[in-house]
Amino acid sequence: MRYEIDSPLLVSLLPTIVQAEDGLARLDERTTRVTVAEGFAERRHFFDAIGALWVAGELVHVEDLVLHDARMDTRTPSHELTIAHSILRMRRRIWTAAPDWALSPAGLSVLAGGMEGEGPLEIKSTKPLVDEDAEGEVDGLLSAELAAIDAILERSQRLLDSHGHLGRSEPHDTPERTREKRSDDPLGLFDDEEWDEVARLGAWRKTIAIADALPATLGAALIFDAWERIEPLRRQHWLGGLLVASYLRARGKVTSHLFAFYAGLKTIRHERRRARDRLTRLQAFLEGMAESAAVGLKEMDRLSLARTQMEIRFRDRRSNSSLPRLADFVLSRPMVSSAMVARELQVTSRGALNLLNDIGIREITGRGRYRAWGII
Repeated sequence: MRYEIDSPLLVSLLPTIVQAEDGLARLDERTTRVTVAEGFAERRHFFDAIGALWVAGELVHVEDLVLHDARMDTRTPSHELTIAHSILRMRRRIWTAAPDWALSPAGLSVLAGGMEGEGPLEIKSTKPLVDEDAEGEVDGLLSAELAAIDAILERSQRLLDSHGHLGRSEPHDTPERTREKRSDDPLGLFDDEEWDEVARLGAWRKTIAIADALPATLGAALIFDAWERIEPLRRQHWLGGLLVASYLRARGKVTSHLFAFYAGLKTIRHERRRARDRLTRLQAFLEGMAESAAVGLKEMDRLSLARTQMEIRFRDRRSNSSLPRLADFVLSRPMVSSAMVARELQVTSRGALNLLNDIGIREITGRGRYRAWGII
């Protein structure tokens, strides 16, 4: 699990490094000055989540992700859609935290699902979690529900324990192997005993010190390549791209928003992303960053133009008009429906349709029912 880097790669990667550094600097500087920065940053969450599944070989439509995030699914969510929504929520969690939180031991423990290996997290707070006066009232209201949940959990645990001991001989288990087994996973459904995620995650974290001595983009490509080679988390392989975005933010390269690394990486051919030669892989990752920056600049141009056109329509409206709020909401989503607008603006369905017609955005479905609007 040891990861090494040799210096001759720096000479070969220099042109690609310059291109990626220039693209990210332009994107970050542009985002800090435009009026659509907040909507642009929110839209990048959706496209990066879709790109993460694309890189993994799964196809999820951005329209389904938007509706699932708004809890307005038109059909039963698929497994891939659920994963994409998890990526979306995790990106928002990383963005609202401190720039270096995701790469810290505490942040990695939370993002990895509470993995133990860096020690228990210490919670420091000067305020009690529950008010002492209201504690008795809360216990009285929830006692019955908690008792029912405890009973269900106890029955489920007994069932798992009974199946876990079938066909298994206790004398063959060594004490060392027994200590490694999770008490809440006797069947080994969640953790592979031969795949030490804690040790692999620790080995990956050592590459951050190497990356810190390099340019920001090359360091980000390096830690992502190490993530792909070491594979610390088998069930969250997509987390590497999110950590790359957090690393670029912590290095001060892209601070205006959480960089959408997967949105550009999905345009790179699979043969280059998974090549045996490390030089080819690093070049592919750097080109993915430059491509994502270029796509982001083009999207920002479209959003700025759409914002200007919408402002012309509600410039002479009354001060309490809902059109400015609708414009901000449209800019923050790849697509919107009349139901989403009605719930966001607290208006009726008919009122939402009237606002959408007044603001003049394009209807993208071409249907009479179940219509959606967006900026293309």
